Amino acid sequence: MLSLHTNAAALSAQNSISRTQTSLSTSMTRLSTGFRINSAMDDAAGLQIATRLKTQTSGMGVAMRNTQNSISLMQTAEGALDETTNILNRMKDLATQAADGSSTAADQTAMQKEFDSLTDELSNIFGNTKFGGTSLLATGGKLTAAVTFQIGASSGEKLSVNFNTELAQAVTDMGTATGAGFSQAGTPLAAPGTQLTASANAAIDQIATAIDSVGALRSKLGAISNRLDHVYNNLSNISTNTKNATGRIMDVDFASESAQMTSSQMLLQAGTAMLKQSNSQSSLVLSLLQ
Repeated sequence: MLSLHTNAAALSAQNSISRTQTSLSTSMTRLSTGFRINSAMDDAAGLQIATRLKTQTSGMGVAMRNTQNSISLMQTAEGALDETTNILNRMKDLATQAADGSSTAADQTAMQKEFDSLTDELSNIFGNTKFGGTSLLATGGKLTAAVTFQIGASSGEKLSVNFNTELAQAVTDMGTATGAGFSQAGTPLAAPGTQLTASANAAIDQIATAIDSVGALRSKLGAISNRLDHVYNNLSNISTNTKNATGRIMDVDFASESAQMTSSQMLLQAGTAMLKQSNSQSSLVLSLLQ
């Protein structure tokens, strides 16, 4: 029907152009940002899932840093205990030498002075070994009570360990080996000891016991450090797969979207041409009046 008031063909062409422009705008936005979902309107369910995955990934990233910091903390303590073992071995050598009948009283006195100096250093190591300004082995230090490591993105993913039993045993045995001269708080000897001048033979076994106790503490520190290393590797694997899942939901397929944009551009050009043609149909009404 020819009409001056209603041009059905033009209205249809305009409607088609409007839809094509919307599709073209969406394609250009996706190609410019690299994301398939740029607002909840694009994919409400997909955005919700991707947001949840991003939150999990972010939390796991922090947990991975936590495990590395925790490993560093325990490596610091283990390094201090390694030197403690070296010192105790030297003290045992001194006790073994002082217990021999060939050692004179003057020899034993000289060896006792070194023994006392080493005792002070043991106290210094325990009193001043710190991580981030926090004491680890001293009285009231980090490892004297239970420690909880956050190893995941949720509240339930945590690792609680307690080194107090092993640490207390090591402190007790070192106190026995040094005649109570060892101080966990780092306090130096108030007076010279008599371990090598009075009972060098007994000191040998006492120091050996202290070495075993320190070794037990180091062993537990190493075991927990190894576990945290496995936790880190597992978190890294989960994080990688979770990021891939997020990418599959959020990222745009450039090949597909480029083809869609090209199609929309061609449809827009065709629609514009048809709108021009439909607008010329009204001139046919005038030809009937001539």
